[in-house]
Amino acid sequence: MTQLNGPLRIGIGGPVGAGKTTLAARFFDELSVDKTVAVIHMDDLYDGWENALSEHLTQTLESIVKSHQNKVAFEIDIFNWQSMSFDSKRQINPVDILILEGVGAGQKVVRDAGATLYWLDIDADVGIQRVLNRDGNQIASQMKQWQIAQEIHFMRDKTRENAEHIQSS
Repeated sequence: MTQLNGPLRIGIGGPVGAGKTTLAARFFDELSVDKTVAVIHMDDLYDGWENALSEHLTQTLESIVKSHQNKVAFEIDIFNWQSMSFDSKRQINPVDILILEGVGAGQKVVRDAGATLYWLDIDADVGIQRVLNRDGNQIASQMKQWQIAQEIHFMRDKTRENAEHIQSS
């Protein structure tokens, strides 16, 4: 691996079910052999279904990337999807490489901080079926609304258009 000139940030974006978490795990396994790496999942940062892709997420991401850039420890609030509230915290110590993955992980505030953005494409029907197979049909109505919300987010943010690496399933 090449020499790092400061902390490295990676954003992994794309629609639901595209494989973002799987790619983040692969990156972690490969990069953590000789570097310190942390992965932050957007699912932990979302404020429920309706407020997930809000200004709150953007502000949280801005704080995360600034802390990482300045090589200082930071704490994130973790959302509990059972209680539908932020009910725990996670301490992130300074690391060489920070990986942000999930819908919203590649937004402008992350890109402006110098992150390399990976975008994973998937057919919407295939993506939602992957999520329902994993998480259960009880969230089907929320996932249909989520697909609309993520598309609005991606169009406004131009996430895919700003990705350095695009992979289609």
